Amino acid sequence: MIELRHLRYVVAASKCGSFRRAAVSLGVEQSTISRHIRDLEDELGASLFNRYSGGVILTHAGKRFVRHARRALSEVSCAAADIRPIGRGEEGAVQIGIFSSLASGFLAQMLRAYIHRYSDVRIDIIEGSPSEHISAVRQHKLDVAFVTGAPGLTDCDAAQFWTERVFVVIPDAHPLAERKVIRWDELRTETFILSEGDPGPEIHDFLIKHLADLGAHPAIERHRVGRDNLMQIVSFGRGLTLTSESTVATQFPGVVYRRLENEMLPFCAVWSPNNDNPAWRRMLSLARLLARRNGICDSERIKTSPTPPVSMRSSSHAALSALSQSRDLSS
Repeated sequence: MIELRHLRYVVAASKCGSFRRAAVSLGVEQSTISRHIRDLEDELGASLFNRYSGGVILTHAGKRFVRHARRALSEVSCAAADIRPIGRGEEGAVQIGIFSSLASGFLAQMLRAYIHRYSDVRIDIIEGSPSEHISAVRQHKLDVAFVTGAPGLTDCDAAQFWTERVFVVIPDAHPLAERKVIRWDELRTETFILSEGDPGPEIHDFLIKHLADLGAHPAIERHRVGRDNLMQIVSFGRGLTLTSESTVATQFPGVVYRRLENEMLPFCAVWSPNNDNPAWRRMLSLARLLARRNGICDSERIKTSPTPPVSMRSSSHAALSALSQSRDLSS
């Protein structure tokens, strides 16, 4: 079998004109070069060098072989140079699964800082259901999924990186609009407007759980609309809705956002411990650094909480809007 070292030995010997000088240039023993070139000549069935007391000189077959050998070594060198940035995490791609809010301050800032540092890495953001994304993380089709709560996954690693407050979306003429903070007991008799798509089902469960603790069963209307039109329906005075802190930077006429007292959503990253994508590992290191700066102590293998908070998903349009508005931490 012809190995790369055989090619290097032949090319070096042809350039230096002797096995001794070739051995010195490559940092190996002269006997090593002489033996391997002899083995290669036996394999090929042709002499590559004419030996004489002053050194070696290529034969006709040797000249032809060296021409191809140099080309092969050049291709290998180019291939290695091409993939080194990927191995250092400077190129490649990171696949991010979102079934929580991407348009949060921390995540937007982290992505901006990462893109600033590693502009040649492609960031692919994929929306979908939690079960789809967790399955994709396990199959290495996604590098990371960002979720709310503390998922109990024995075969995945998880770390909490930030928290978000929950806000009530209220018509600006509503009596509660005068309050800065809303309590759950003030929502007992309110009607809520939810979308049938995400994050409507999650908000529905969130409302039922907290209001049921107060002995109330909320009135809920479902509409087949997106977030923008849902906000418009709220502005008509048809009811209230909930949203996460990451979305309140987007203003809609006729509605105001008021913080829901004592409600915080912890956000975690979930990834496979066997994922060796260097670009993702650099993103994980950056996320941990920013989390420590923000006073969040992240920990791997987070234990499942008894009642993990419900995820509140946002659209990719809102996510990209937040990315453009967030402060660049890397500057």
